[in-house]
Amino acid sequence: MLGRALRSDKLGDTLLPKRIALPVFASDALSSVSYATQEILIVLSIGGLAMFTFTPWVALAVVLVMIVVIASYRQNVRAYPSGGGDYEVVSTNLGQNAGVAVASALFIDYVLTVSVSIAAAVANAGSIIPFIAEHKVLVAIVIIVALTVMNLRGVRESGTLFAIPSYAFIASIALMVVWAAVRLANGADLQAVSAPYDVEAEQAFAGAALVFLVARAFSSGCTALTGVEAISNGVPAFRHPKSENAARTLLMLGLIAISMFLSVTALALITDVHVVEDPAQLVGAPEDIATQTVIAQIAQAVFGDVHVLVLIVVVAAALILMLAANTAFNGFPVLGSILARDGYLPRQLHTRGDRLAFSNGIIVLSTLAILLIYIFDAQVSKLIQLYIIGVFFSFTLSQTGMVRHWTRLLRTPQLSAAEINKMKRNRIINFVGCTITGIVLVLVLVTKFTHGAWIVCVAGPVLYLMMKGIRRHYDHVSDELSAQDDNKVTLPSRVHAIVLISKVHQPALRALAYARAARPDFLEALVVDVDQSDTRALIDDWDRRGLPIRLKVLDSPFREITRPLLDYVRDLREDSPRDLITVYVPEYVVGHWWETLLHNQSALRLKTRLRFTPGVMVVSVPWQLRSSERIAEEPLGNSAGAVRRGEPTAEVAEAEVAREIRSEM
Repeated sequence: MLGRALRSDKLGDTLLPKRIALPVFASDALSSVSYATQEILIVLSIGGLAMFTFTPWVALAVVLVMIVVIASYRQNVRAYPSGGGDYEVVSTNLGQNAGVAVASALFIDYVLTVSVSIAAAVANAGSIIPFIAEHKVLVAIVIIVALTVMNLRGVRESGTLFAIPSYAFIASIALMVVWAAVRLANGADLQAVSAPYDVEAEQAFAGAALVFLVARAFSSGCTALTGVEAISNGVPAFRHPKSENAARTLLMLGLIAISMFLSVTALALITDVHVVEDPAQLVGAPEDIATQTVIAQIAQAVFGDVHVLVLIVVVAAALILMLAANTAFNGFPVLGSILARDGYLPRQLHTRGDRLAFSNGIIVLSTLAILLIYIFDAQVSKLIQLYIIGVFFSFTLSQTGMVRHWTRLLRTPQLSAAEINKMKRNRIINFVGCTITGIVLVLVLVTKFTHGAWIVCVAGPVLYLMMKGIRRHYDHVSDELSAQDDNKVTLPSRVHAIVLISKVHQPALRALAYARAARPDFLEALVVDVDQSDTRALIDDWDRRGLPIRLKVLDSPFREITRPLLDYVRDLREDSPRDLITVYVPEYVVGHWWETLLHNQSALRLKTRLRFTPGVMVVSVPWQLRSSERIAEEPLGNSAGAVRRGEPTAEVAEAEVAREIRSEM
């Protein structure tokens, strides 16, 4: 299902050309076109139909911020092409603590990107398919699982799959704009299905309240900027020259996203779309009116009776929203890998999977997104309140870091006049970006805090403290395990070997053979007396075989196995603290999962307890049951672990050791 494994030296084959990188990393920003205008209108609808006159000005403000952010991030990808993105920029220029804070915010926003995009996709599809609207949570979860599988197949393969829907969405919006222009030129009256209905205001807005409402609409419209930072995190996935290709892709993204956002907003005003969060606000509308998205209403107004084209636009919008989550699926695992490398996340997130994708990060992201979809019932209006806070927090700190970056470079001696002018120009661009994104961040926090944004304000610091705690743990472990400069290793005075025996059978004899092959200073076999008749039979069998190894019986009046053995080992440690004690534990190797429940339970408990005892080594001696043969016979392919031709198998080596020990006996 996940495709064939790829060798590490094939990583270069997975690098992306610009035409594939655009849909892979920019699908989130492109898809925002389908709901950014809608979010502006929904917020303004709180003040009634008259508030819709502010829509063009809000949209232009959003476009201004988008231009500044894209220009700023073009500097980022050129200056820091390693893929750390905002985390690397902030950590290098503002300190590691600020970098971890940015990473925390980005992680939360990546999860929300998946949740919001999928929820919006389901809402668009539900506009024309009632079944999806009725089972939106289930459908959203299924889509996330499907995206997870596709991304586990590798970034190159998933990018190819996602390119067609992304370009189809761009083409469908372009077709809709051209079609509308032709019809308007011919004098057609384009009206959305909601145009005849008035919008009931929840309350009157004037003065400061009006400013606050417009600011809230602006902060909701800024969702159009989400995903811009993903390209700075994904620079390593581009073909060479990486930085230049990433910068060009970012420019293409900006031009396309701005054009589409302004076009959709203009068509929404021309067709007189009246969209509200609660259908009850539509005065004169039937009670059972179906909730339709802005894109769906515009398509119906523009194409009229050409239902096929309406369907194409709505399906393309739903698909691009599904694929918008792919931006997070590419950004989250890469950032997680870098943080894991730096010790702020579990190290399992740093390694690539069989298909050279960061599989563990992909699985973590999908799990968290599914959890959010379930908790918030796949409601875009609820999830959107948590959105973009993390993005603008990272935008602001990243641009502040870039200002310090250029300031530091300007202190470099022997710079040419052209280099100085270029750096000063770049610093001005990043300073403007820092100022504007900082203002937007404050607006977003103020206008969305009571509507659910407080959850992100709590989750961010919690994640930050967790990552700092993980780093502290790794640092402590590293200090504890660091080798001394003199390279001295303290050797034990003696090695005391103990072989655990329950019966005189083949696994026990193999354990005895291995123990003797290690040439310990002292060797004994231990049996715990939980049943006197069984113990007597074991002693008789031992004597009958004439095994030249001391057999010690531990009394267990309460029929415990683990406690007497632990007490005996600890007594040995107290008597001879410089001795090394090696405990050999015979174990069965089984071939079925249910056999694990029937065997090795006592050995597992004992090994778990013994590992916490200093100066004690635990050696597992496997005995393969016949049921395990089916696993051993499975082909290993070209795995590095395959047995080389001519090498003896483990069983042959064990037999040779056993023959040697028996000859010594």
